[in-house]
Amino acid sequence: MKFGLMYSFVVPPDSEFSNLDAYREMDELLPLAEELGFSAFHTTEHHFQFNGWAPSPLLVLAKAAGLTKKMRLATNILIVPLYDPLRLAEDVATLDNLSEGRVTLGVSPGYVSEEMNAYNVPMKERFGRFEEALDLLEVAWRGEEFTWDGTYFKIPKAKIVPKPVQERIPIWYGVSGPKLLQRAAERKVPVTASPRHTVSELTEHFAHYGEIAARNGYQPEERPIIREVFIAPTTEEAERLAGPAVTHLFSLYGKKSAQGERPLRNDSGELIRDESMVDFRTFSSRYVIADPETAIREIKELQAALQPTELICRMQLPGIPTKYLERSIRLFAEEVMPAFRD
Repeated sequence: MKFGLMYSFVVPPDSEFSNLDAYREMDELLPLAEELGFSAFHTTEHHFQFNGWAPSPLLVLAKAAGLTKKMRLATNILIVPLYDPLRLAEDVATLDNLSEGRVTLGVSPGYVSEEMNAYNVPMKERFGRFEEALDLLEVAWRGEEFTWDGTYFKIPKAKIVPKPVQERIPIWYGVSGPKLLQRAAERKVPVTASPRHTVSELTEHFAHYGEIAARNGYQPEERPIIREVFIAPTTEEAERLAGPAVTHLFSLYGKKSAQGERPLRNDSGELIRDESMVDFRTFSSRYVIADPETAIREIKELQAALQPTELICRMQLPGIPTKYLERSIRLFAEEVMPAFRD
């Protein structure tokens, strides 16, 4: 099992730690994480959030490309309907050249209505735009001249130069609904598992996805799973530092659940109907916030249940100062990761 490091760049407005601090610490911590054995760097995408949730994942990965030499660079995820697909094809191809072929494109149709409204994308069109844009990307990345006459996009003639370094840029679906899991299996691409889901929910998702993949003659080689992870010398200290951060991070999920746009349930199965119901203590099955020994035990339980090929550690949590994040990265790499080496 590989281990990736994820940044979301979420910073509470009342924090002494700023958005600039979150971006600046990449300069020191990404080369360190690569040196310590993290195999990939992942970032997310949301827009117009009061806490600065990263709105430009490709720009973040361009910076990461200059700070690292070997780490995979993944959008996890990029909200495809918000982009002009031809421009997206060029930007991703350029990033693949800048990184010498290290890009993975994790994608989603999105779910936040405010984002779609601001970008003038009708919510009811987002699924159709998502699938058509992905079809267009795959054609554009061949590096040949092409035209496009689709439902949502029209391109008279174009040719992407430079084309990507990779013969085929890996695409991951960041989805959980039955229909989208079906589309991922039919497109023959891996699914990246959201941290908002319990192990039992993910077990159901992967079973449904796996059945359809098998019918289509597809055996996924990757099963990446995202979890909030934070390590300190004691579990008590880890929870003191990271517990409030996880509560803050889950506030967006809780808000959307309360608005009826995307259901979220706590560990007891209770539907979140009010954002104030979100508390890290009631979502404890979805993160690893602990001392190294406890973390090893919890990750082994996760590994046995879901067989991930990569555990993506969302360790850069809201408002946690760089010195504690660096310590968490070191403790995880030096005391936890060795327990999972072949």
